[in-house]
Amino acid sequence: MRQNEDYFEPVLGPHNPDNVFDTLDFLFANKDKIIRRINTNLVKKARRSPDIIYYDVTNFYFEIGEPDGDVLDGQGNILEKGQRKMGVCKEERKLPIVQMGLFMDDEGIPIAIETFPGNTLDHLTLRKSLENNIDSMDFSRFILIADRGICNSPNLLHVSDAGNGYIVSKSLLKSTRKEQEWTYSDDGYLSVNKDFKYKSRVVKKTVKDENGCKRTIEEKAVVYWSRKFQARAEQENKKFLDFLKKLEEHPENFRITALQSRSLRKFFKKECVNEKTGEILDSSKIRAFVDFDKVAEYKKSLGYYQIVTSELTMDAQEVIEKYHGLTQIEDQFRVMKSDLETRPVYVNTPEHVTAHLLICMIALILMRIIQKRIRESGSVAIDPDTYWSSGLNAGRIQAALNKWKVDLLPGDLYRFMDVDDPDLKLILDAFGIRLPPKLYRRAELKHIKTEIKVFM
Repeated sequence: MRQNEDYFEPVLGPHNPDNVFDTLDFLFANKDKIIRRINTNLVKKARRSPDIIYYDVTNFYFEIGEPDGDVLDGQGNILEKGQRKMGVCKEERKLPIVQMGLFMDDEGIPIAIETFPGNTLDHLTLRKSLENNIDSMDFSRFILIADRGICNSPNLLHVSDAGNGYIVSKSLLKSTRKEQEWTYSDDGYLSVNKDFKYKSRVVKKTVKDENGCKRTIEEKAVVYWSRKFQARAEQENKKFLDFLKKLEEHPENFRITALQSRSLRKFFKKECVNEKTGEILDSSKIRAFVDFDKVAEYKKSLGYYQIVTSELTMDAQEVIEKYHGLTQIEDQFRVMKSDLETRPVYVNTPEHVTAHLLICMIALILMRIIQKRIRESGSVAIDPDTYWSSGLNAGRIQAALNKWKVDLLPGDLYRFMDVDDPDLKLILDAFGIRLPPKLYRRAELKHIKTEIKVFM
């Protein structure tokens, strides 16, 4: 609605603003049908083959005073959970949030979303998201790729029991002593070059399913070390690492704040943590409370990465390459929150929040289709680190499309404006849209529109 006046002919005529919110109710009621129809068309027309499905979780904060309450029955049992709840905000805001799980294919094109109350832990979102979206789709066997905070044993068994596979990361610091010793041992590593090495093995392990029953499974464990990842981790944690070094050398110079104590918590010896507040008992004795053996383990782990997969015969380098695509999902979340203006969110009911996020998902699909056509045109260099958005990022695509306008001249003639803009020209060329420099009649404009082929 806010952009309606920007168009030569408004998309909407006279309207009641409440009608827009009524549309959100319709979108929510038909969410599953909409997602299914989009995916059917992407499979048929865009040749989507979801052999790889990425999954990650983000959240959106709401600038409201109090979180939503739960609907209770007469006995105090929860009938319906409130959606905007206090939780771990990705942007470190102390505000109510809503969780959103997002599935994407290996082209970075969204498949489906699912929303959850803000206090839902990440690993509790996966099975419901799969059951509500992916399990019922007519997909062939796929490999799910997700982060370590999302995939526990019941989740992975749910995936494999459905005949699918998985590739997930696993924390080295939370691994067993034997797993760590194997990782840090030089034995068995294959060196790609002096900056990268890897190795793998197949292991048997006993896990519990969602019913608590023990099962024995086989997994392939892949570990690798990258000088690039080590340098990045050291740079990202430089202030914290410098603080730890100074703390070890001169503990008398420090008084630890509550915020610092939370950062140090994973290095505390058990006897020094106030379990209720998470703060240390005596900050003047902080050096004695910090387990510097744990600090040494943490430093040693920088640059190393561990992945586990159900794909026992897949080459280790291929496992690493496929998992690497997950890092690009963070960029998709950033695009949604900034360029596509997913937030601030001006709706409040669970139905409207879900419908709003669905609209943003559809906008992201359109953005990714444009980027895919640009990549496939051969007109841009492909950046392996930002493969999905190679060529033009979301902000530049928006700016370019906003320039694609016509100017009305006397005699009901039209001329295109800014078609020589480099970014706009790149988009038009990618879609095979040719606009000779001349004046156009209205019928010709309609013909150009109908001739545009979104898919090759």
